[in-house]
Amino acid sequence: MDGCDVVEAAVHEGGRGPFARDVLRMDRPSPLAASRTGRRLRLGEPECTGGCCGFLSAVVQRCGGMVVWSGWEGPYGDRLPLGFHFDAEQYDAELARAVADRWWDIHTDPLWRLPTSADDTGL
Repeated sequence: MDGCDVVEAAVHEGGRGPFARDVLRMDRPSPLAASRTGRRLRLGEPECTGGCCGFLSAVVQRCGGMVVWSGWEGPYGDRLPLGFHFDAEQYDAELARAVADRWWDIHTDPLWRLPTSADDTGL
């Protein structure tokens, strides 16, 4: 957010956030999508796993013309953000752009295909 890696700051080096393929799905709504009913979203975990020390999570909720990320919980409470407020229209547009931009999908080239038996060289 604003040029800072919120996940790394909150779960330390070696931790990780969700994979793009899991949150930027085209076949169903993204878990990053905000609705009037707030829901807790896992955003990261430390290197030792979330089952050990806890997950980084926040409640994502649409409040009128705003999308609010609040109620942060995480393995290291002293490093949690206070909250984020986004203009709802801008948030929705950026999420739609991110879902459509398959920068992370290495198999977007239309010429790419899975190998078949015809490709078997016998090696």
